[in-house]
Amino acid sequence: MARILKTISGLALVFSVGMEMSTAFAAGNAANGASLFNRCAVCHSAAKGGGNRVGPNLFGVVGRQAGSFAGYSYSSAMKASGIVWSEGTLAKYLISPSTVVVGNKMTFGGLPQPQQAADVAAYLATLN
Repeated sequence: MARILKTISGLALVFSVGMEMSTAFAAGNAANGASLFNRCAVCHSAAKGGGNRVGPNLFGVVGRQAGSFAGYSYSSAMKASGIVWSEGTLAKYLISPSTVVVGNKMTFGGLPQPQQAADVAAYLATLN
């Protein structure tokens, strides 16, 4: 029963993240996001056909099911999150990864400003 409630709670969070993102952020600036991504590049590749690093490759992440990039060992929390990454869900996640997907492996504490998160998400959306 506890597992079912946890799953339902997780799905509700994913739904609420998607709903909140429609108005929570200004449009991201992909050029600024490319510069900010340098912080992320310590752990993540964003090259087409590139491999994983400490974190998964983020090329083509927008539209991808969370926890599904081949060859990366995701946490069970990320695999069970039910998230399909969009600019909005990425921006929300980048502000506070540990609260959007409780139990994920990413140790990064989050970007301090919502606009920075929106900018990085906009940059990632250009990688397809």
